This record gives sequence, C-alpha cells and structure tokens, in this order.
Amino acid sequence: MKQAIATKNAPAAIGPYSQAIEVNGMVFVSGQLPIDPATGQYAEGGIKELTKQSLTNIKNILAEAGLTMGSVVKTTVFLADMADFAEMNAAYAEFFGNGVAPARSAVAVKTLPKDSLLEIECIACR
Repeated sequence: MKQAIATKNAPAAIGPYSQAIEVNGMVFVSGQLPIDPATGQYAEGGIKELTKQSLTNIKNILAEAGLTMGSVVKTTVFLADMADFAEMNAAYAEFFGNGVAPARSAVAVKTLPKDSLLEIECIACR
C-alpha cells in the first residue's frame, strides 16, 4: 500500500503528483525545484544556492517521513546547463559529503518546469 507524504516545509506540488510516496519502506521524493516554500519564489543566488534549496526541500520532505538525508540511496540531478555541474557538486557535497554518499545520476536537460536551472529527486529507504 502506498502512502503520500507532504509537508508545508517544501513547495506544494504544482501538478497532479505528490511531494513523496512511501511504499514498502521506500520513499520516492518527486523532483524538487529550488523554490523557497516560505516565499514561493526561487532561492536567491546562483547554482550553489539553488542546489541547497532543492536539497533542503528534500530534507524537509524526508523529515516529514521520519527519515534523514542519510536514508537517501539514489538521487537524480537535472541541470539546465552542464556547465553548472562543478558548483552544483560543491553544494551537493555539503548534504552528502559525510559517510556513504548515495548513488547519483546528473544529466543536462533542455528545459525544466518554471524555467528552473535545476531539479533534484531522490529515493530513500527505511
């Protein structure tokens, strides 16, 4: 049986999807844009700040499920420009630099919702 997970500490879904779904001890977090849930706007700054906001949104969704970033086993990072990879990676390391980092894919895409520069999704396990 699947269960929806939602928190006000991350942006509300902008379409017919859930922030996250849990099934059989696995939590699938939908792609998180770098939107500050308090303002409804993109985080200010460059790709580092945007990466931190997307990962903070993920962290808050996982907290709602009773999990931490240490529970993440796989992430996918979607970048509008692969030239932003190094800066994204530096900010990403602040969330996953200690211990065993999750598996990850990072791909450049033509466009993202709301003309975002990045979006990050993940899978976590209990």
